[in-house]
Amino acid sequence: MDEKTKEEAALSILRNMEATAARMRELIVSMPPHDLLGYIYAQRMIKGIADHSDDQPQLEMNGQKDLINEIQFLLEYVHAVLASDAEPAEMTFDEGRCAELFEHSNSLRELAMLFAMVSSADTKNGIFGPNTADIEFQAKSTWVMLRGNRHQVLEEEFYRYVLAPHNEVLKEVYGIDASEVAIGFQAMADATRSGHADAGTVLLEQFEAAQDFAAAQGKALKDVMEAWAASNSEQSKTAGRAIDDMFRGGIANVSHHTKLPPALLADLAYRRGEETEFFAAGDYAGTPYRTLPARKKPLIQIGSDYYAVDPCFARDAGYRALLYNLLQRKPDYKKVFEERQKIMSEAAFADILAAQLPGATVLQEVYYKDPASKQWAENDTLILIDDVLFLVEAKAGAAATIASPALDFGRHAQSVQDLVVKAYKQCERFFSYLNSADEVPLYHLVHGKYEECARIRRSDYRVLVPIGLTVESFSPFSTYCKELPLIEPLLGKHAFVSLSIDDLFVLKRFLPTPGTFSHYMEVRQAVAGIRRANLFDEFDHLGAYLKKNRFDQDILDQLKSGTATLLIWDGMSDIIDSSFEGKDWESRPLPTQEFPEEVLRLLGAVDTTRAPGWLSAESHIRDLGGEGRKNLAKMLIDLRQTLNQHPARYFMLSGDVKPLFVWLQRHGLPIDWDKVNDKASATALAVKATISIGVVAEIGAEGTYLQARSFAVNIPTARTEENAHIYEDAVRMAQPTRAVNLKKVKKVIPLGKAKNPGRNDPCPCGSGAKYKRCHGR
Repeated sequence: MDEKTKEEAALSILRNMEATAARMRELIVSMPPHDLLGYIYAQRMIKGIADHSDDQPQLEMNGQKDLINEIQFLLEYVHAVLASDAEPAEMTFDEGRCAELFEHSNSLRELAMLFAMVSSADTKNGIFGPNTADIEFQAKSTWVMLRGNRHQVLEEEFYRYVLAPHNEVLKEVYGIDASEVAIGFQAMADATRSGHADAGTVLLEQFEAAQDFAAAQGKALKDVMEAWAASNSEQSKTAGRAIDDMFRGGIANVSHHTKLPPALLADLAYRRGEETEFFAAGDYAGTPYRTLPARKKPLIQIGSDYYAVDPCFARDAGYRALLYNLLQRKPDYKKVFEERQKIMSEAAFADILAAQLPGATVLQEVYYKDPASKQWAENDTLILIDDVLFLVEAKAGAAATIASPALDFGRHAQSVQDLVVKAYKQCERFFSYLNSADEVPLYHLVHGKYEECARIRRSDYRVLVPIGLTVESFSPFSTYCKELPLIEPLLGKHAFVSLSIDDLFVLKRFLPTPGTFSHYMEVRQAVAGIRRANLFDEFDHLGAYLKKNRFDQDILDQLKSGTATLLIWDGMSDIIDSSFEGKDWESRPLPTQEFPEEVLRLLGAVDTTRAPGWLSAESHIRDLGGEGRKNLAKMLIDLRQTLNQHPARYFMLSGDVKPLFVWLQRHGLPIDWDKVNDKASATALAVKATISIGVVAEIGAEGTYLQARSFAVNIPTARTEENAHIYEDAVRMAQPTRAVNLKKVKKVIPLGKAKNPGRNDPCPCGSGAKYKRCHGR
């Protein structure tokens, strides 16, 4: 298909979309909104029950997702029409027109996807270089198809955090504080999430109560209903609300399901006919490639009540609309508002992830003299924990979620570029400064003067992660930003990562310890540095990590052929998404990577001890694949069980991973660090390692790991008189029966043991008693 033919095809599809949208508008406006909403919501319930009886769970799950997307897409159009059209004098519900509406809605979705493909195909180059066409298609299709990819149960947590800085002003303007607003948004989400099930439970309870009443009267149920309703007025009202929820769209009625004040709901809602842009004359009129009204205001006023007709955009649209109207009502608050937003967003990473960053040095608003410009420069937040450095630049990202990529992809992408590049450039400047000397000073600005607050060395940090953080998610661009030609790994090796505050609330749940979080960020950064490979959002990255661990290596293997122009992993977030489903989601265990119990005990001791280098040790162990973890567990168990005969045992794992030297020491005996270091060096020479890490663990009488600390293994590069004994030891260790190699999983043998003292020798613990009367008993 030549370029002209493609343009004609795209135009034809566009006109079909516009005509289909116009017909949908006619159908929606002609029917009573309560009846229409009730019908649409009921379809999800009815079809969901029918699909649930299927014997093919995977097909059932895919069918459910398709059904959810189908209905939520239609609900957006219901919201758009109600916002755009005044209520007509006459309306009649017609199930045949509802069926036609569903057909047109599905047709519009299909046309929109086809348009995304045809209209993007001719993009030869652009802001994302040679991958611009692929990314343009992804952006357009996501704009149309992505619905409900948020975890609704976390609404309260998000709103409580991001609105906390404005607590006093919220109370002044709306009469409720941030926590009450957050509870209201959670109630809004819960109503659409579980409203039908809750209503069904209520109706069943009321039906059983009425049956008991009839039985007590000795009459038929139909003969006592009026009497039961009269004597149980409150229960009758409850049943009426449940019926409304089940059959008249009542689950979307936020006036009933939340305690949010009418003034706040009005600020989040369109009045009938208030929206004038979505169906205005011109290209894309009424198509999903215009900005849907729900992206700007998530609610609609129907009669005297407010409805969240479309539940999917309540998070971002609600947050933006709330803050916008807060400033409209109190314009003199703007300067203070901006300062408080800045403080909140800059502190968010360290604040939300406090459990993952124990004892970290957190420096905010860090200043330094830029060697290039000779001017003072500033960065938002610097976090130093063990040998890991996080540099966080916070930015606002609303434009990327409101501007349509179809109307002007260049402008849409430019807003994203501006967002990402500003944060990237600030990180780049800091990393260059950090690299400008062996040690660099950092400053705080105190009362107009720069005062030194810290000195840091780049060489002290094994991992350095530059991060751009936004309040709101702007997937998929947040993960595609690495395709921007100017986004290169800083200093040639430290890839830039884009995250949102949204993401942090999920990461903290699934990566509860410092070691798991730090290791995930290492892998995440590795993927961020791989061009032509994309996962949709942070939850896909997290899911891939939990399923595959070093999934960056899997991606590199898939790209080795060099024929792929863009590699996309899809559906990796399923284990994350399913963790937030059901009423018992908080009590169910979260998915984790599989580790043998013995290895978890060692990791737990490393985390508890937290000696310098502990994150490096955890990373080293967590890099191991399934077989490596099993081998490590076997060696730990076998040698730990012999510590009642020997004061210490040691071994090294090598093979397809970086060598790991482990020294197990019976607790209560002094550690001979000279011997530990010599044995570690010898084992590294024996396996011809260029880099190795060591872990020393102290084992209690019951086999418990009391402490575990890491150390850097010194690998000699030349034989001298002083280290000759190490080289001789390495020769002995290099014998085939002495090595532990992960490639030889069937034969796992320890490298050696520390010699047990004689029974009459002084006890190594330093007590002064003979070994037989002390630890040798």
